[in-house]
Amino acid sequence: MKAILKSVSRSFYLTIQFLPRPLREPVSLAYLLARATDTIADTSTIAASVRLTTLHDLARVIAGDLEFDTIEGALREFAAQQSDQHERILVENLRNCFDWLAKIEAVDRAEIRAVLSTIVRGQRLDVERFGDRSAVNSLCSAGELEEYTYLVAGCVGEFWTKLGFRRLPPFATRSAEEMARLGVSYGKGLQLINVLRDRNVDLRNGRDYLPAEELAKSQLEEVFARWLGEAEEQLDRGIDYCCSLTNWRVRFATALPALIGARTIALLRTAGPAQQKIKVPRRKVQLIVLAALVASVSSGALRALHARLRARPA
Repeated sequence: MKAILKSVSRSFYLTIQFLPRPLREPVSLAYLLARATDTIADTSTIAASVRLTTLHDLARVIAGDLEFDTIEGALREFAAQQSDQHERILVENLRNCFDWLAKIEAVDRAEIRAVLSTIVRGQRLDVERFGDRSAVNSLCSAGELEEYTYLVAGCVGEFWTKLGFRRLPPFATRSAEEMARLGVSYGKGLQLINVLRDRNVDLRNGRDYLPAEELAKSQLEEVFARWLGEAEEQLDRGIDYCCSLTNWRVRFATALPALIGARTIALLRTAGPAQQKIKVPRRKVQLIVLAALVASVSSGALRALHARLRARPA
């Protein structure tokens, strides 16, 4: 499963490798299960109704309420539809993930099940809203966008925090409750960046996450800038989260997505909503990783690096 994890997320794999061993196993397994359910949700060559049924049944298997054998045939159909060979291999090897889930410590298993239940709720809502690709559908309100970013990403901040306080005490200089709130904001901010970065691709696939109510009242540029500012504020809370962590390895692994996100926000601010594809170049990512390794020994250095990365590119 280690090879599969590396193939489906090279950047997150780097993050996981730096985590202390007590966090590495449950985080890795939760990521693989979430990536698999996301693959099921996004397989647009299969009817939305079938995706919804399979997601529902897969969530029941994760929860321990259904045997894996009952969905194995359906999963083979999904695996056959994957154009990305790494995602196909992941779906084909899901039984191994469930064998792993059965062997993991009971308290870790319960937390993985809880966060996956929340994530799958968000994925099912996504398929219900955007399953018909014949026309562009939009989220109606800011509340729906806030709900979506919490369900598919914000809840991961809570999961990470519970795991850390239990597995690596003393995990942070702030309370568990405050860290959970900051973690939720951090996850939501990262997902907002994805929404803004991928908007034009999503439009071609019949989905728009920017609230229709806001687009009806304001210019696209204003709505885009408002949510970009929201993403930036939430990443600031993410840096607060990272700077409160006591273990430098956990601080580095946790901060890396925020630092790459900060540079992405800077690029999005320059390009605006008309951009076609914004991605931090691989070479720049490598430089950010090296800078983050040095900066993670000090909260002041980490904040300074974050500020430099979110500055407007020259």
